[in-house]
Formats: sequence, C-alpha cells, structure tokens
Amino acid sequence: MRHLIVQLLEGMKTTGPVEQLYTDSFLNAVAVHLLKNHVACKRDIPDYDGGLSRYQLRRTIDYIRTHLDQDIKLADLAELLGMSQYYFCRLFRQSMGVPPYKYIIQQRVEQAKWLLRQPQKISIAAIALECGFANQSALNKHFRNLTGTTPNAYRKRL
Repeated sequence: MRHLIVQLLEGMKTTGPVEQLYTDSFLNAVAVHLLKNHVACKRDIPDYDGGLSRYQLRRTIDYIRTHLDQDIKLADLAELLGMSQYYFCRLFRQSMGVPPYKYIIQQRVEQAKWLLRQPQKISIAAIALECGFANQSALNKHFRNLTGTTPNAYRKRL
C-alpha cells in the first residue's frame, strides 16, 4: 500500500496526459485495495448452502419490501417463484435462517423503528398501519418481542 501511495505522489508531480492516466490508474488501484481489504459491508443476503438461488432470494426480498404495508401471503411468495408453499417455505428458511412470516415481521419492525426515528411525529397507530400491521396492538406485541421495548418507549429514548 505504501508503495502505491509513493508512486501516486510521484505521478502527481508531473503533468501531461500520459502522467495523468498513470496517476488515475494508481488512484483506482488504491481505491480497489481499500475497498477490498478495509471496508466492512453487511450483505443483506446471507450465503447459505442450499435454499433459494440468489436471484430467487433477491426477488422475494424485493417483493416483501415493496409490499410491506400490505397483507403478504405465503401463497403470493410461492407463486412469485412458481413453487409450492411448503417447498418455498422450506427453501426460504434454509436461505434466511427464519421462516417467511418471521422475516416479514422483522422487516416490519425495522420499518417501524425507522419511522419512529423520523423528526415528524407520526402516530404509533399510523405507523402500525403503514408497516402492514393490522393495528397498534399488533405492532406493540411484535415490536416488544423483537426489541424488548414498546414503540412509544423506543421513540422517547431517541
């Protein structure tokens, strides 16, 4: 890395189109090295053996995120990929580590947490409906199960 930076600094001392191209190449090499070796990025699609393909998983997750405020049925998810509900559920669980229903609840709670952090104070009941929960009570129940606190207490802590 130090070698690349020294060459980069040397290249910056000279001017001209060839030297500029040379310098740009080294900048790219440094950027690639830093991204490859020093950036920790969280992947939202874990690597599990078996289960749904990356394409199927991405399609399913995109569908869930797009329809989070609606009643998402297992039949809809299975139909999206052209498989039986049982087989889809088994492969989804194998891929994500949780069944589809639990994953959907987790995503809804994450969406609720995001909405609770927003500066405009949306009512908890409105947040519940916007996140796809039947009512505020359902949001409270699932929110408490996953976070250990209620949405109202979570908002007050912010």
